[in-house]
Amino acid sequence: MTMPALQSIGLCVHYSPQGDWAFDFALRLVRERDIQFNIFHFLADPFNPNDHPPQNLGKKELDDLIVERERELRFYYDDRLGDHLKAGFRLCEDNEWSELHHCLLRREFQLLVMPYPEAGATFGRRNLEEFASNFVSPIVLVGPNHPDEIHLNTQAVLLNDIHHVSGASGLVLSDG
Repeated sequence: MTMPALQSIGLCVHYSPQGDWAFDFALRLVRERDIQFNIFHFLADPFNPNDHPPQNLGKKELDDLIVERERELRFYYDDRLGDHLKAGFRLCEDNEWSELHHCLLRREFQLLVMPYPEAGATFGRRNLEEFASNFVSPIVLVGPNHPDEIHLNTQAVLLNDIHHVSGASGLVLSDG
């Protein structure tokens, strides 16, 4: 069977230990393959079902908020990237489902790495495992209990080389 080539890996940001583990996992993969690393952050935290995009902001206030969030994102990750220069940052303003599909269509990633903050975690107001299982691209969830706890959706299982590169035993997400 032919495996699709990975040209870029995406990461959904979460400022937590699990988010750091997911970053480290994705960074290890992009460094091994010398490929693009795209880091995605959202105006509304998709892991928090009570967070909503800012509303009733004027253009200047929204622009200032975007600049602030982009600065925060770069400040958090720039040093951790070390010498890996093939990295991009994207602050997503739309909902996570739409934004990630757009990024996938623009080939901003062929594999998406996401933190698994805790059992029962949500992403986009849906159960995180359900989101990952139903998304059209390969997704790897990292966590929730330790950095070597790796969960693969069905599409990621097809990229079986990812499983071996990680050096960890992967747990396949159910399809339902």
